[in-house]
Amino acid sequence: MRGPHNIWRLIRTGATFERTGAMDIALEAFGTPTGLRIAAWLIGWPFKWLGLKGDPALPPVTRALTALGPAYIKFGQTLSTRPDIVGEEMAEQLKYLQDQLPPFATDQARAMVEAELGLPLEQIFSEFSEPVAAASIAQVHKARLVESGKLVAVKVLRPGIEKAFRRDLDAFYFAARTIEVLAPFARRLRPIDVIQHFEGIVVGELDLRLEAASASEFAVNTAKDSGFQVPAPIWRLSGRQVMTLDWAEGINLADNAALDRAGHDRKILGARVLQLFLSHALRDGLFHGDMHQGNLKVAANGDIIAYDFGIMGRIDEYTRRVYAEILMGFIQRDYRRVAEVHFEAGYVPADRDMDAFASALRAVGEPIFGMEANRISMARLLSYLFDVTERFGMETRTELILLQRTMVVVEGVARSLDPNINIWEVARPVVQGYISRNVGPLALLRDLGRTARVLARFGPKLPRMVEDMLIRQAELPPPMPRRRAVPLIWAVLGGLLLLGAGFWIGKLL
Repeated sequence: MRGPHNIWRLIRTGATFERTGAMDIALEAFGTPTGLRIAAWLIGWPFKWLGLKGDPALPPVTRALTALGPAYIKFGQTLSTRPDIVGEEMAEQLKYLQDQLPPFATDQARAMVEAELGLPLEQIFSEFSEPVAAASIAQVHKARLVESGKLVAVKVLRPGIEKAFRRDLDAFYFAARTIEVLAPFARRLRPIDVIQHFEGIVVGELDLRLEAASASEFAVNTAKDSGFQVPAPIWRLSGRQVMTLDWAEGINLADNAALDRAGHDRKILGARVLQLFLSHALRDGLFHGDMHQGNLKVAANGDIIAYDFGIMGRIDEYTRRVYAEILMGFIQRDYRRVAEVHFEAGYVPADRDMDAFASALRAVGEPIFGMEANRISMARLLSYLFDVTERFGMETRTELILLQRTMVVVEGVARSLDPNINIWEVARPVVQGYISRNVGPLALLRDLGRTARVLARFGPKLPRMVEDMLIRQAELPPPMPRRRAVPLIWAVLGGLLLLGAGFWIGKLL
């Protein structure tokens, strides 16, 4: 019955947008072509009476997304950071979804905390407030520890949230399979892989033990980052449905008026948000994957405080180098190098014309660099780049989906703080610094040292391995002459010496 259930879910989505008055507004905001508008109307209007009513006090689109559930709310949170896509008015309305959703009862939250931690609440906390923030997955309470008097934040999952997400994910899978059947040309986008990637992220967000682990690792990685704070988790007071962290006070990054009254320089904050994200992604390979304003605050001393570590992104070192070289190629307007990196990484099939690809990339980059600073957009570049790579047969890279999505969100946050920010100039020092340390001769020597350390673990087995190899070489029949074993020995010994040198050079570096 999954098929009928999902058809019903998707029909109800269209019906809810119609009933709340959100359909026309959303289609207009996205500049939807007439044909798609007609299709959306046919899905939604006849079933309007089946749509969810939502909260009439909310603006239409916010009302529809809130009524439809957590997966839709997540989508709205992303759009709230992109006024350049949906317009200033709608972006402002959607900020409600970041941390102002209706909370569930405090008594229910207290009961969940007691059940998770196995102690009466009064033995743990001397104070336990009403919800101070409520989002799509969980809500947060301010509390004070009995034993130390320390203020902490207690995050509690919404009751039944896992079931609700599973229902939406099931519908998304159905939609992805339908797209692959009805639109074979879209298979290159790997829609099912995309949904699987999203599912992996969501599953991690629904287990607060994993979020606590991410917060802990992120805090260690960023401990020396100037102007940045990560509240540390308190492990003994955390579990699957409850997480306790240090309390950190600050102004919401979406409240420009309050930031101005407090004397914070929004231009500095906008640049810092973008540079921190790029530093974490390139330097550490671990980045905050949900960096909208609702998860960021500014401390009294000007530090940016990050919250909500349920969605964290990881990229391996090789992919980081590829990503940095692509960004740097665009920054330097070296489109030939950008094309070479795509081919070297296997992103574009080897049988395609590299010169034609480089020329197409120039058509992507040059118009952007001709724009005024306040119109330069890395998100726009990704959109144009996607169109070009589609023509050259590049498949969707699922490992980069979250990175690209977060880049769009972070750019929106930075631009909301400083509408005139030049994204490329802000990104340049971070990308250049990463490349100088991780691409080139020094990086090669470090890689060699790492290889030697791995080989050293097999040191006790090496004599036997060499002996076995020589025995097999001696037993080879003609036309393989035995005298060729001598050069082979020197090749093996030379390789071992080279790896040994790399080991010590790696230690020095």
